[in-house]
Amino acid sequence: MLEAKDIDLNLLVIFQRVFQERQISAVARQLGLSQPAVSNALARLRRTVGDELFVRTATGMQPTPRAEQLADSVTIALREITQALNPQEDFEAGVSQRQFTVAMTDVGEVYFMPLLAAKLHTCAPSLRLRTVRASSVDLKTEMESGHVDLAIGAFDDLSEAWYQRRLFQQNYVCMFRQDHPLAGKPLDIKEFLAAQHLIVASQEQPYININQTLEKAGIIAAAHFSVPHFVAVPYIVSTSDLLVTVPQKLAERAAAPFGLVYTTPPLRLPSLQTNVFWHRRYHQDAGNLWLRNFIAEQFAEM
Repeated sequence: MLEAKDIDLNLLVIFQRVFQERQISAVARQLGLSQPAVSNALARLRRTVGDELFVRTATGMQPTPRAEQLADSVTIALREITQALNPQEDFEAGVSQRQFTVAMTDVGEVYFMPLLAAKLHTCAPSLRLRTVRASSVDLKTEMESGHVDLAIGAFDDLSEAWYQRRLFQQNYVCMFRQDHPLAGKPLDIKEFLAAQHLIVASQEQPYININQTLEKAGIIAAAHFSVPHFVAVPYIVSTSDLLVTVPQKLAERAAAPFGLVYTTPPLRLPSLQTNVFWHRRYHQDAGNLWLRNFIAEQFAEM
């Protein structure tokens, strides 16, 4: 059985970088080594663990199943060693210039960012916050590496490597302009099916599940208009007789500025639970801890 004394720690550092970057040349530049030095280090590690670990392909160095198995444990071990060698300093949000990156859906940006921008401007004026679209990045890789600090949404496919905290649960509602013919009264199934619908043809989970329910009811097949995301929805329904089914938090944000109203749909639709997620590598990171607690203070519902 291999023990820690049998492994050169530098080999694990190189393993981790190759696993993240998938390019020998990129790792060599990052670590200030030559490409042959990185290749020789990999060869030593391969002999030690008895596995190829990475296979060269047209798209880069792809990990073997054994490398996939090792990756999380190696990453966490190196992170803990680094933390042990560098005692954690307190995070002072009021003076910090740190940049945080949060993965969200477009609905998340509409709901969370206005309040976050206003609150952070007051209590952490030099802190920088950027968002990335959750569907456009590999959350596993980006959060392991620290390129993404938090993810906010209804992500039900993250592994045990992630911690999560519940923020709120919401329902789906039907939204339309406030002088729409259907406004001011409960919406029944006959009116719902006869209405003109705007479909948000999102391929992101969990929204795709809602579209499947609408499709079974015949809504999608009869719809004349669709968009791939939620951002344009308030602009469209505010100037038409279209009805759209959206998460309630989006409707709450959009109703007043766009002259919209919303009501309970006559179809049974699943509720949507929104959590904040972070990778266990950064569970004890003071800045990460501060930001996720700050978000919970602003948005978590009991």
